[in-house]
Amino acid sequence: MVQRILSRAAFYIVLAIGLLYILFPFYWMIVNSLKPSAELFATPLSYWPRQLTLDNYRAVLADGSFVRSIVNSLIVAGGATILSLMLSSMAAYALARYRFAGKQVTLYTILGMSTFPQIAVLGGLFTLARTLGIYNTYWALILSYMIFTLPFCVWVLTSFIKEIPDTLDEAATIDGASPAQLLWKVIIPLAGPGLVATGLLSFINAWNEFLFALTLTADNQARTVPVAVALFSGQSEHELPWGKITAASTVVTVPVVLLALMFQKRIVEGLTSGAVKG
Repeated sequence: MVQRILSRAAFYIVLAIGLLYILFPFYWMIVNSLKPSAELFATPLSYWPRQLTLDNYRAVLADGSFVRSIVNSLIVAGGATILSLMLSSMAAYALARYRFAGKQVTLYTILGMSTFPQIAVLGGLFTLARTLGIYNTYWALILSYMIFTLPFCVWVLTSFIKEIPDTLDEAATIDGASPAQLLWKVIIPLAGPGLVATGLLSFINAWNEFLFALTLTADNQARTVPVAVALFSGQSEHELPWGKITAASTVVTVPVVLLALMFQKRIVEGLTSGAVKG
């Protein structure tokens, strides 16, 4: 009995430490965004604002370039996610249903591409974007983001489609469905959890991407949120506007976190669907 109580107590202690480690950065970001500038560097350190203020949020939302960067991020992340889902669903269906030489090699090559370091292809992407005339445009970012969103979507959706019974394909084929109709009218509706999981995670990865956005943009025309926040400047070159930075980070982070929490069931269902066999 004593051992059971101690083990349960140890479990909750470890759980509390883990939650504190995960949640404290978000708490600290939000608290600092609500502090006036003078209190951010005051001593002793306060873990709750002595004087609540929304001045940092007003300053951030009044900045037209920051609002433009949010719109840019929505367009770029949304565009990369939609294109990746469209292309990966077709590729995943072929990899899950058809037999052809080099199928396993193709799958592992796709998996390897999703783990490829971004810095290794950055120089080539920059040269390609300048050559094609798409530097500092949405297309430069959308196509570059698909380097990591597309392989991820293909890998996850392939495992998910393998779990859909082949008998549905046979029944649809007997009824006269073409391969395209079979994919879009039978497989895609059944692959809803997988599409939600891969789409949401791809969107979050594209939303948070920094390196490509910093290199392939020159001004606010296509600059995304992570770069815009990093380039915030104070009233002098030696001042770091921590209040504005934390307010901006809260504005762009909290909605994404809430979105992930809302769809967490679908995410888990989609990512574990192919874990039994594949």
